Amino acid sequence: MNKIKQISGIIALLFLSFTTQAQNSIQPTDAMNTNGKIYVVMAVVIVIVIGLLLYLITLDRKISKMEKK
Repeated sequence: MNKIKQISGIIALLFLSFTTQAQNSIQPTDAMNTNGKIYVVMAVVIVIVIGLLLYLITLDRKISKMEKK
């Protein structure tokens, strides 16, 4: 009896996943691309990555100076 409940639960979850994939909706990237906001998001991501890289470089230099002393 327990095995039947497990199998029926798995089948129910499978059918739920199929119904959610069948829905047509606007993808978030498409919506941002049509509004031109994707460029703003990419610019922010690039600025954050460059900032992290610069921070790591300065931190590496400081640690190197401390190691030499």
